[in-house]
Amino acid sequence: MAAASDPFTQSVIQAGLVAAADEMFAVLRKTAMSPIIYEVLDVGTGVTDAGGKLVSSGAGIPTFVGVLDKAVQRILEIHPRDAIVDGDIFITNDPYYGGVTHLSDVVVAMPVFAEGRLVAWSASIAHWNDIGGMVAGSMSVSASEIFQEGLRLPAVRLFEAGRAVDSLFDIISANSRLPDFARGDLWAQVAASRKAASRIAQLASAHGVETFLAAIDALFDEGERRSRAGLSALPKGTFEISEEQDDGAIWKAEIRISDDRFTVDLRNNPKQRTAPYNTSRDGATISAQMIFKALSDPELFANAGSFAPLEVLTEPGTIFHAIEPAPHGYYFETRIRLYDMLWRCMAQAIPQRLPAGHFASICGTVIAGAHPDTGRRFTMVEPQMGGWGATADRDGLDAMYSASHGETFNCPVEICEARYGIDVGWKRMNETGEGAGLHRGGRGLEVCYQLRGEAVLSAGYSRNRVPVWGSNGGADGGTNSIAVLRRDGERKSYSFASGLNLAAGDRVLVSTANGGGWGKG
Repeated sequence: MAAASDPFTQSVIQAGLVAAADEMFAVLRKTAMSPIIYEVLDVGTGVTDAGGKLVSSGAGIPTFVGVLDKAVQRILEIHPRDAIVDGDIFITNDPYYGGVTHLSDVVVAMPVFAEGRLVAWSASIAHWNDIGGMVAGSMSVSASEIFQEGLRLPAVRLFEAGRAVDSLFDIISANSRLPDFARGDLWAQVAASRKAASRIAQLASAHGVETFLAAIDALFDEGERRSRAGLSALPKGTFEISEEQDDGAIWKAEIRISDDRFTVDLRNNPKQRTAPYNTSRDGATISAQMIFKALSDPELFANAGSFAPLEVLTEPGTIFHAIEPAPHGYYFETRIRLYDMLWRCMAQAIPQRLPAGHFASICGTVIAGAHPDTGRRFTMVEPQMGGWGATADRDGLDAMYSASHGETFNCPVEICEARYGIDVGWKRMNETGEGAGLHRGGRGLEVCYQLRGEAVLSAGYSRNRVPVWGSNGGADGGTNSIAVLRRDGERKSYSFASGLNLAAGDRVLVSTANGGGWGKG
């Protein structure tokens, strides 16, 4: 057995853990049934230690990777550690039981055993097209409590000692409008967790459990060392921001930076809403983790040590710390608006380092119906791309996914037209002039979906009224919008909508914002 202090062995083990998370991501991408997973990559994969602290992550959405450790920790709160056995697999989608996001995002987590000891967890999260609820796609703007948003899976066993809990599979299928896709995507996540778990177990057995655990501790130490080094280079003091949202609400944040602490204070904010625009405390923590990681150590992947200096303060019962039974269907717009506000707060302090604002919305677009040629039911779930902010050195990037979405891709036109029977009339750059400056903001996107049959639309677009912010004298960018152009010529614009009936010949018109400009032109 290699010595626990051997840095070469530790590096091999650490690289193996990263490879396990990447392999999990590859398995999920290749075996999932839904384009939102295998094309858009609306997923996240990761490995935690036995106690649920993040060790490594695969590709995918940054805010999703930040979910996985919190989900495992919640599982361990509910289920006694000595009652968890080899072959168990757990599932959760409930923000009050470690799901963190909303019911459409499903976490599958598997404990990993070596030499009879629990040594790690493999976990994934993926967006499912439909988990039940009031509308197709499971995101209703009318929801006033979480019970209306779909099936809740409160961190329960999906497998017991390697045997499937068949009744739970049946319950999941019965509560989805797309049962075949729900089962297929679920089995893809199970396969991904099992593949990673086998790799991790082999790694621990090959080097010995004590050496394996020592390598994880060393990884945490390295993450903390790097984050504290980055923290030391940040300006010290208190930085405040107050920002109006599209609905007129005023959000506030205070960031306090000292030699050993980065504190994000979100306590002075509006009460939670009886509408699906809340996020959990864990969700607010993820937004703070993203901004802290970008400022302190943007180059290396994150682990639990990366966030040792971070402190997040929230108040229960507010939009950033919603308590049951508040709904969470459009949590992602609240979370990305929070992330963007924290980014803006620090950009005011260090404009030379941080870009201006980006379009800062997922612009989630859900169209559900029956394929006009085959009659098969479908649910298209499509985030949109938009413009990123300019920097002190260059123009902003054109047609990128939001900062919350990370390594995701647009669904190809060919897939959309073949799988859903929706014609894509155009997908082109937004050529309006917002975001001027010494360096201009990146361009947003214009998309036209033309319906060939009856369908239902749900959508959530923030930054619909208040434009993207410019930096250091640069002009503001644009706004995001979605409109329906009826076949009789009637046109109506929306920011949030659900259950909106569409007919053959109707068009859905998407326009995403240009990013903010940087510096006076």
